[in-house]
Amino acid sequence: MSITSTRIVVIPYPAQGHVIPLLEFSQCLAEYGFRVTFVNSEYYHRRVLKSLEGKNYIGENIDLVSIPDGLEPLENRTDLGNLTQKLLQVMPGKLGELIDKINGREGKGVDCIIADGTMGWAIEVAEKMNIKRAAVWTASAASLALSLNIPKLIDDGIIDSNGEIFCLGFSVFFNRFDSWKTHCDQIDRLLMFLVII
Repeated sequence: MSITSTRIVVIPYPAQGHVIPLLEFSQCLAEYGFRVTFVNSEYYHRRVLKSLEGKNYIGENIDLVSIPDGLEPLENRTDLGNLTQKLLQVMPGKLGELIDKINGREGKGVDCIIADGTMGWAIEVAEKMNIKRAAVWTASAASLALSLNIPKLIDDGIIDSNGEIFCLGFSVFFNRFDSWKTHCDQIDRLLMFLVII
């Protein structure tokens, strides 16, 4: 299989700090001859298109497409718990439909899905459709290490299965610097914690 015939679907988590790194990664893939379908939420798709008006940053090997994230147009997208809950309900089915459409249109179809590390459901869609898959972590290495070690932290009794910390000294530090607590209520944090593990 030549590189120029390889179709890769790239899908970021629909939030600032996730879209741009994966779009830049997609541009690198395109420079090497891969054909990329960059799948964004409808909301971020419009924002990306608007920011690219009059610029020629996207090459001919990248198709920018969108699927719904499950939120209404005016619904708050900074409520990460609600966004995550809605996208889990809507986006997996829409991604599957998009892949079927690409496969039907191009004959050969999608060879690989590269998903944001927080979009594990996209990896599951790829697995069900027998498509190669990979994850990219757009945040810090420290946050990836923490996420990958959550089962050990639970086994060692440092946190419980809801993400609550048992060690008082660490809890004070965690509560003081944990910025996501300013964006989510306790139920949303639990949902996001369960998505990570």
